[in-house]
Amino acid sequence: MHRPLRPLVLCALAAALASACTGKHAVGDGSDGPQRGSLPQSGANQLLSIDKRIPAPDIHGETLDGQQLDIGSLKGKVVVVNFWASWCAPCRAESASLVRVAKDTAPLGVTFVGVDFKDTRSSARRFVEVHDVPYPSLFDQPGVVLTRLHKLVPQYPPSTIVLDRNSRIAALFVGAVTDAQLSESVHALARET
Repeated sequence: MHRPLRPLVLCALAAALASACTGKHAVGDGSDGPQRGSLPQSGANQLLSIDKRIPAPDIHGETLDGQQLDIGSLKGKVVVVNFWASWCAPCRAESASLVRVAKDTAPLGVTFVGVDFKDTRSSARRFVEVHDVPYPSLFDQPGVVLTRLHKLVPQYPPSTIVLDRNSRIAALFVGAVTDAQLSESVHALARET
């Protein structure tokens, strides 16, 4: 099967940028600290204080299984949104961590949603099956969902945002996330009232 060069180049660039993240710059504008429409970059755990959180934009679409899913309908829950693609090596590497944290935090009412980016449906379904992913993923082949977050999240996978119970972006992970990084933020948000 022929794999497009562009996604592979983007994935390599994502890995390089993620390893260079310092946690001090805002995504998209190069300034120090968060502003409306931007978040601090983070290759490591960074839970934003409540006053620095911004509302999540509209994230909805069709899942890999053909169902409609609107993340706005999950208000009141902590929601982890992971942007991934089957062709992305760092996405494959982080998959086991996401699955473990999703299973561990499900009893706390935490919901996970994937957003499959610039992929084929068959490759994405195979990825979900091989990695035993227990949560739904939006199928974002044209990149529309990710474009809605263009000033908030890097436009390449993997990236993960965590929404608090008020549908505000409370944490951002650029690049592959580990169990410890994600679990710490998710548990802290689950304890918030």
